Amino acid sequence: MTFEHPPVDLDAIEYITPLGLMIDSHVTPVDHQYYQNFLEQDRWIDVYSPAAGRVTHIQHMANAISEDPSAFVDDYRLVIEHSCTISSIFIHVGELEPALAAVAPGPGEQGPVDVRVAAGELIGTYQMNVDYNVVDLDFTTDRLLVPDHYWVEPWKIHTPDPFAYFNDEIRSQMEQLSLRSTEPKGGVFAYDIEGRLVGNWFVENTDGYAGNNPERYWSTHLALAYDHLDPSLIVISIGDFGGRSRQLTVVGNTPDPADVTVESGAVLYELDEIDYWVGDQRWDRGTLATGIEARETQHPQGSVLFELIDSMTLRAEYFPGIAPGDVAGFTAAAIIYER
Repeated sequence: MTFEHPPVDLDAIEYITPLGLMIDSHVTPVDHQYYQNFLEQDRWIDVYSPAAGRVTHIQHMANAISEDPSAFVDDYRLVIEHSCTISSIFIHVGELEPALAAVAPGPGEQGPVDVRVAAGELIGTYQMNVDYNVVDLDFTTDRLLVPDHYWVEPWKIHTPDPFAYFNDEIRSQMEQLSLRSTEPKGGVFAYDIEGRLVGNWFVENTDGYAGNNPERYWSTHLALAYDHLDPSLIVISIGDFGGRSRQLTVVGNTPDPADVTVESGAVLYELDEIDYWVGDQRWDRGTLATGIEARETQHPQGSVLFELIDSMTLRAEYFPGIAPGDVAGFTAAAIIYER
């Protein structure tokens, strides 16, 4: 299937943030893109169905899922089935068109609906940001090694690069709007390799991605991956580092977690914050830019010690505010993770 219409008004956005962002409660790399314009925060941007189909589910979101539990949300998540296997998912649509608003549930509720939409039909509007991803049941990533651990978000293992589903003209426009200069410009969010440190990990016996605390399910997550804009930079994303989630890089950017095996033994990383540059200027994070470089800030945040016990089990311990030279080894506070 080829989509013949963009998911939003591409002329109204500033840029597309690709798959793979790690931030706040998104400890593992995200499976959706962001279509954003923070320069004109009051502007309402049109959302379209990229192909004919049926809106089959609406969730009226009322609470933010983040480290700030007081954040208020009043917007919608929509699922559009374009075929038996291919769907579009939108999150944070601010206002719905009348046919959808008439069947939308109340705040905090969700449920099935059945509303037919044409390719290019206006389905709603949003301000600043909307999330978008494609689900294709004929596609299954081999870089999320334990699919059952994603039962709470079953579409995740079937999420490809959305850009690949649009016609050449639209795909080219999307690629030009992407903040990522490296292929694939639509982004990457799955990195698991059996027997290697790289990829997603979950504290053992915490039900995988679902976690064991519905209020902060991400606190038991861990990801060793690469920056979504500049994949040359290692990112260690931790669900609980000193009491909250943190996304940090590695001082010296080595060793690559894809090279760390059981035989490597214990590996100690010093952690630092991340900033973005375009040439010799810090990126303002609001305007479209190409060639964005992710760098460590030289503000160390502490250390982390990892050791692969076997190909699917990891020992980890975090040392916020402690330099590597002051880490003697694992203590009783070490945590066991599984894929």
